Amino acid sequence: MGIVVDSSFKPAGWLKNPHLQTLWPTFFRHTPLPPHRWEVVNTPDGDVLELEFCGSHGPLVIILHGLTGSYRSQYVRGIQWALLDQGWRSMVLNFRGCGRTMNVTSRCYHSGETGDLNFVFRWLRQREPTIPIAAVGYSLGGNVLLKWLGEQGNRIDLFAACAVSVPLQLAKYASRMDQGLSRIYRDRLLSELSQYMNAKIDHLNHLGKKAEALRLKALGDVGRLRSFWEYDDRVIASLYPFQDVHDYYQRCSARAFVDKIEVPTLIVQARDDPFMTPEVIPAATETSSCVTLEISETGGHVGFVESGNHPFSPGYWLDRRIPEFLGQSLETHPTQGN
Repeated sequence: MGIVVDSSFKPAGWLKNPHLQTLWPTFFRHTPLPPHRWEVVNTPDGDVLELEFCGSHGPLVIILHGLTGSYRSQYVRGIQWALLDQGWRSMVLNFRGCGRTMNVTSRCYHSGETGDLNFVFRWLRQREPTIPIAAVGYSLGGNVLLKWLGEQGNRIDLFAACAVSVPLQLAKYASRMDQGLSRIYRDRLLSELSQYMNAKIDHLNHLGKKAEALRLKALGDVGRLRSFWEYDDRVIASLYPFQDVHDYYQRCSARAFVDKIEVPTLIVQARDDPFMTPEVIPAATETSSCVTLEISETGGHVGFVESGNHPFSPGYWLDRRIPEFLGQSLETHPTQGN
C-alpha cells in the first residue's frame, strides 16, 4: 500500500481558480530556454528520436512532456533550470515528431507508448552504466512514465520518479474533456494534433515516403474530429494494435500499473484539475509501497502556481517540489547502474 501525504502547495491568492492555475503558466510564464545540447538517436524501427540535454555533470533526469508539448514547453524549461541550479543534468525525450523536426515514419505517440522511453533508458544506461538516473513525466508523459514503471517492475535501476497531473484513467479523462469549460482545452489540443498530423504528412511526402504519408492520409480529415474519443478511435487505434478506443483506454491507463511500481515514485495531482475528475486518483491501497500520492485541493492542470517574492510575481511550486523529492530519494535510495 502506498503513502498519502498532505500537499504543501498553496495557490497564489489571485490564482485560486483551477482554470487560472492551468492557463497562467501557458500565457504569462516566460522562462528562457536553458542551455541545450541536441542529439538525434536512431530507433530500432528505422525512425528517429530527438533528445535535448541540459547540464554537464551530476545525476541525470529524463523528462517526458505532455500532449502536443516538447522541450519548448514552459513547465519543461522550468524544471530543467531548477535541476541545473541543483547541479543535476536533464534530458527531454521529445515524443516522435514533437522536437525540432518531424520524425521520418508515420509512427506518432500516445498515452501508453512506453517503447521509446524504454529504448532511450537502455541506451542511456549503456552509455553511462553507473550514473544515477531518475524520470519526471507531465500529463500524458506522466501516464507513459507510470505505465512503464509498472511494466518494468524491478528490472530498471532508476533511483526515483515523479508524475504530475496524470490522466490515470483515460476514458474518464476523455469524457471530462467533453464537459463545460474543459471543451476549450479539448478543442485547442485537437487543433494542435491536426496541425501535427498535417505537418507529418507534408514532411513524409517531402522525404519521398509516399506509403507512410498515405497511411496517415487514409485516416481522413483529423481536423473534423471533435472529441478525444473520436481522435483516439480514428487515429491511435488505427495506427497501433488496438481493437478500438475502448481497448486502447483499457490497456494504457496508468492506474492499472501503479500497484506494480518498484521505484520510489511521487504522484502529484490536483483535485480541481479541469482535465479530469478526482475519481481518477487511485486509493493508497491500489498503489505499491513505493508510491507516494501527494494530492492538492487546488493547482489545476500542470499549474501549481504559488505566490512569489513580489505581488503578482508568482512562483512555480513544482520546480521546488520535484527536485526536493528527487534529492531526498537519491540520499535515501542511492542506486548505481548494473
